[in-house]
Amino acid sequence: MVQQEPAGALGLAAAGEAAAAAATAEVRLSRRRWAVVLLFSSYSLCNAFQWIQYGSINNVFVRFYGVSTFAIDWLSMSYMVTYIPLLFPVAWLLDKRGLRLIALAGSALNALGAWVKLGSLKPHLFPITVLGQVICSLAQVFILGMPSRIASVWFGPREVSTACSIAVFGNQLGIAVGFLVPPVLVPNVEDVEKLAYHISIMFFATAGMATALFILVVIVFKEKPPYPPSRAQALIRSRPTEEYSYVQSILCLLRNGNFLLLMVTYGLNTGCFYALSTLLNRMVIHHYPGEEVNAGRIGLTIILSGMVGALISGIWLDRTKTYKQTTLVVYIMSLVGMIAYTFTLSLGHLWVVFVTAGMLGFFMTGYLPLGFEFAAELTYPESEGTSSGLLNVSAQIFGIAFTISQGQIMDCFGTKAGNLFLCSFLFLGTVMTAFVKADLRRQQANLDNEQTRLQGSNQITDYGTVLCNPNPINSHSCSLAHTQRKQCQKPALIP
Repeated sequence: MVQQEPAGALGLAAAGEAAAAAATAEVRLSRRRWAVVLLFSSYSLCNAFQWIQYGSINNVFVRFYGVSTFAIDWLSMSYMVTYIPLLFPVAWLLDKRGLRLIALAGSALNALGAWVKLGSLKPHLFPITVLGQVICSLAQVFILGMPSRIASVWFGPREVSTACSIAVFGNQLGIAVGFLVPPVLVPNVEDVEKLAYHISIMFFATAGMATALFILVVIVFKEKPPYPPSRAQALIRSRPTEEYSYVQSILCLLRNGNFLLLMVTYGLNTGCFYALSTLLNRMVIHHYPGEEVNAGRIGLTIILSGMVGALISGIWLDRTKTYKQTTLVVYIMSLVGMIAYTFTLSLGHLWVVFVTAGMLGFFMTGYLPLGFEFAAELTYPESEGTSSGLLNVSAQIFGIAFTISQGQIMDCFGTKAGNLFLCSFLFLGTVMTAFVKADLRRQQANLDNEQTRLQGSNQITDYGTVLCNPNPINSHSCSLAHTQRKQCQKPALIP
């Protein structure tokens, strides 16, 4: 008669074997990782440029197509509307089919949308430009959730936050270029034919760049490196695929109180950024008529300073791992920057607006990679694509609500009232951020697996004992003892 192990014991043993396999797996960094993250950053840049290229010269496109400012605002908001229903199917594809398929789809749709826009170079063809923008917004769904996933799959624990910042960096640089280039390429001329010519130059250049980047993705972008770059990633690779349930992963995230708080606060901050970016041209032109080029430069200042903030934040996190403290300080300073911008916009001095907008951008835009990385820590070992996707859904919902509401408030009560509206929600987000606990599960998994590896390498006993941490979600340690009736030899050191 054979005595069977209880089901729970079998599950525990399987988890222990997975943890032991992760602890003994060879960890190595791939040289290709920098090419992958820079390529992703580049086509994310192109897609972000197409998001803001209409809003940065809102008044020019209003006159060219003969539509309302609200219709042009919707060209930007289409990115937000499209993302919400498509997040879960795309996140499921990311988990089931991997990074390469998502990268190919995102870059291909981005190029397709750019080419479709070339068919809208007549004033009566506004629906065609809407179609092209909707296709680009579909591409964005395949892009926004990628930074933290690429960072985790390709980069080691000491550079993962920096890599995530670089990935987000491309998106922000695209917005910066979208503020700077359209006012230069498309001047506010009266002749409609000349205006169509200038718009065609912008659309042709964008389509050519998007196509080149798609070809590079086909050639360069790989699914994952040959070896896991970290112990945490090795543990995920060692987990049997049948153990993973996408629905269960989402439910697990939605039961995580700290993640839910972060999701709301991320949505509030990023939603304010989306509204500010979409309506910036209208705000600046209202106080400084005829300054379309400077309106774009102010937007450029916001994004460039934000990219510096994002890069500094990523390097700081890799060195200190102070996710909660850094996130809270950056959130507080985002609120301070928004208040300063609100009360200096109408003073009549453009240089002051440049300074306060730069301060606002440094912290508000610099917050974006912080949210992704903090979420990855709070939700490990759940998929980074799912957690960052939920953050982005929150951002899109708040972005739509804030853009519409602030636009209406500005029309009725002026720009100061609209900006104070955003300040109130940034204050709410600051308070909520203070209640998020720093449950750094990914860091704990790396530490536990490293300890297991060292113990497995050095321990010599008559009865073999394997220490493991099969449940990094709760960061509780367990031990699986296997006794053998034979002498154990000293194991070889793991390279």
